[in-house]
Amino acid sequence: MVAMFVLLSAPLTVKANPPQRSEEEFGPVVRAYLGYLKNEQEVVDDRVSRREVSSNYYRHNSNRIKALRQMAIKLARETHNDYLPELEAVSATEMRILFGPNPPATATLKVGEVLRNTFRFLGVVRATEAFYLFARLDPYEQAESTEKELSTRPRLVRPERNQR
Repeated sequence: MVAMFVLLSAPLTVKANPPQRSEEEFGPVVRAYLGYLKNEQEVVDDRVSRREVSSNYYRHNSNRIKALRQMAIKLARETHNDYLPELEAVSATEMRILFGPNPPATATLKVGEVLRNTFRFLGVVRATEAFYLFARLDPYEQAESTEKELSTRPRLVRPERNQR
């Protein structure tokens, strides 16, 4: 009777406690990046504990680290690849850091859009505050993006000269 109870209750236990995913599901490159983010959080934690930074600075940078972590995990799981592009996370007020004095309007950004042949917009991650995440294009992607942009531009037709 006890054995039957154990057998019947076992599936319920599995469903009630789904297996926790760990960083072991990722390859060494993704794990290294997640470790880097963990170290960055420890540095920010240490600086706030020594009162070297304000609580606003601490919250903002902790939220940025969370946003980067969420995007890294999302990309790794979606692609099933042990590769991550160089990721950048900025708040709306920090867009000028990446794009200079005339940043794109956040409301017009489209996922997958390439901006200035340098960044691909990956999406918005809300980690208490909204962060706009971008992947920096590698030189090959930049060249491909430039070539694509040039091929879609209308060509100027020069008037033919009369040859004598």
